[in-house]
Amino acid sequence: MTDEDSRYEAVRSRDARFDGVFFFAVETTGIYCRPSCPAVTPKRAHVRFFPTAAAAQGAGFRACRRCRPDAVPGSAEWNVRADAVGRAMRLIADGVVDREGVAGLAARLGYSARQVQRQLTAELGAGPVALARAQRAHTARVLLQTTGLPVTEVAWAAGFASVRQFNDTVRAVYATTPTGLRAAAPRKGRPRPGAPTAGVPLRLAHRGPYQARPLFDLLEREAVPGVEEMTGTPGARVYRRTLRLPYGTGIAAVEERADTGAGGWLDARVHLTDLRDLTTAVQRLRRLFDLDADPYAVDERLGADGRLAPLVAARPGLRSPGAADPDEVAVRALVGRDTAAELVRRYGKRLDAPCGGLTHLFPEAAVLAGAEPDGTLGALTAALADGAVRLGPGDDRDAARDALAAVPGLDDRTIAEIRTRALGDPDVAPPGLDAPDSWRPWRSYALNHLRAAGELE
Repeated sequence: MTDEDSRYEAVRSRDARFDGVFFFAVETTGIYCRPSCPAVTPKRAHVRFFPTAAAAQGAGFRACRRCRPDAVPGSAEWNVRADAVGRAMRLIADGVVDREGVAGLAARLGYSARQVQRQLTAELGAGPVALARAQRAHTARVLLQTTGLPVTEVAWAAGFASVRQFNDTVRAVYATTPTGLRAAAPRKGRPRPGAPTAGVPLRLAHRGPYQARPLFDLLEREAVPGVEEMTGTPGARVYRRTLRLPYGTGIAAVEERADTGAGGWLDARVHLTDLRDLTTAVQRLRRLFDLDADPYAVDERLGADGRLAPLVAARPGLRSPGAADPDEVAVRALVGRDTAAELVRRYGKRLDAPCGGLTHLFPEAAVLAGAEPDGTLGALTAALADGAVRLGPGDDRDAARDALAAVPGLDDRTIAEIRTRALGDPDVAPPGLDAPDSWRPWRSYALNHLRAAGELE
């Protein structure tokens, strides 16, 4: 929605479809909100619109305590776009600015830091530092309100360089102190400060309807013992897996919800050896479960096709699952579940504290390249290890496709699966399938509809 009058109509109707697509701020109160905020609609003359929460914060507005605009799903636009801005947003969400700074972000994109700053500010109203700051503020709020960690530990875990910076940011974004923000959490289930917490509980928000069952079915079929497990019965399952993260390791559990409605969330809990990995862990789960997708846009396009219309009507909000670990998905796409399980058993790193059936991390590409150097597996893992093939959230999809095609023995069907899952490309069609241009840019979703209906393997 580019027209401000159209955006105001979305605000007047409290249309949740646009949560995360844009934000609005009220000049008379100094507060910014999501479009679906339940508060009284302000007069049009008092409203300003922003493409990101960071831009609203940069203009001096603080987050609404009623609608919590920092907690909305991310814009689906960043998943679709393959340009520098889209890639930058995916990298910032993965915590690259916090870990490597703006210079590290620019190096990954192949631009200068000044060029990245200029492009993001021109399009989003905020540069990479401001965008990362908004994300840190959200992480801090989650930790303050769901864990009993001391405030100083929350500051470091959220990625702040100092306690002073942390305090200043919380005051600027939420108009309160960290202690006040913690006190504002609902009393039910609120941990006592300083008390030990069994992981970090999360609500992973999504927009629109969400078909959980087909995605959990897929994860259950694909689960690699030691790294993943599924417990419970359909409609109430829990998916658990290990995570290799920048600062340590983690275990994540995500609950299936039978009825997610028109906008909701998946309940999750993450156990981390280093809480600085929280932001990265959350983003990897969001990509795995495709939680930032725009099902309204996908269903509108695919529902106009005669072949797909009944499938879309039967499963509105069907997602295209991604990857918690892109390199792992690439290897698994090549070798299959059974061989992947054997690789885990032989070369996976054992967790310091195994939990139930979760005992190992999937082996790193460099380890596999050294242990199994022959054949297509050796060629693929060597390319992943030395950077010839890059599958990270901000890597160029076209360059990755060409690099995968150069791996000896890697066929087009496997490449298509890697692009869909590891790169999160929404518009991939496997070879040999009649996928008309009218399905663009959502051909990956169209294929999932055909698979869910039993028309494809």
